[in-house]
Amino acid sequence: MYEVDAKPSEKMVKKQVLDVKATTEALCDNTPVTPAPITTAIAKIPVVLAELTVQINIDAKINLPEPAIELKRINKRLKVTQCRLIQNTNKLFISGFIRKNIEYATRKFSNKEGICGNISHCTVDVPWNCVTAITEFVTAPAPVLFNTSDQFEYLVQQDLGPKFPAKDQLLSGDLTELNQVTTEFFNELPFCELISATITEFDEALDRKDPYYAAPFEEFEFDSIQEKIVIDLTLKVLQKQQVAINGL
Repeated sequence: MYEVDAKPSEKMVKKQVLDVKATTEALCDNTPVTPAPITTAIAKIPVVLAELTVQINIDAKINLPEPAIELKRINKRLKVTQCRLIQNTNKLFISGFIRKNIEYATRKFSNKEGICGNISHCTVDVPWNCVTAITEFVTAPAPVLFNTSDQFEYLVQQDLGPKFPAKDQLLSGDLTELNQVTTEFFNELPFCELISATITEFDEALDRKDPYYAAPFEEFEFDSIQEKIVIDLTLKVLQKQQVAINGL
């Protein structure tokens, strides 16, 4: 006869403890040092070519993956994927997207008195692009230098053969060789710096349907959103140029 221990074996469980440790740093003394600047120099630094506010208008439709009964919150961030000044013109090409996180309420249970459900979210990218003309430059862009390729050849003298007088010769360029001088210029590409972006939008539910279940009379479901968006984007167009710095 064997005796069976009725007490189950206890498993060792590591206890998790939330701990915060902090220390107070002592105050350190410092001594100001006067810098010794260069009085005259030539520096290569970003120069502002233009600063402007561009207004971008967007009309978008977003289809939700499930029926919703209410929009709760929409968080958005502006992203710029291209900002390119086409040199020798005043045209600025800009493109990007708005990253939107849409939170909405869904139905799980309902009756004539109310609706219960979950809060879902959907993250989408709304693309946009435009071309704007810079009417006035603060600083003119550096002139574009074009690559060159030149060819040169040498004079050769050749006999004409028995059909021509012996003293005559064929004078021409040498076709048996190719001599070239090629020059490449590596121009500085203008670039953009974002300052601020104001996004004003109007969101409206589309394809509204009466629910097929018991619900309060004013409730409805929708699965599409129509958006009217106006973006006011302020940016700087810059280019690295050589600037003379003279001491005062």
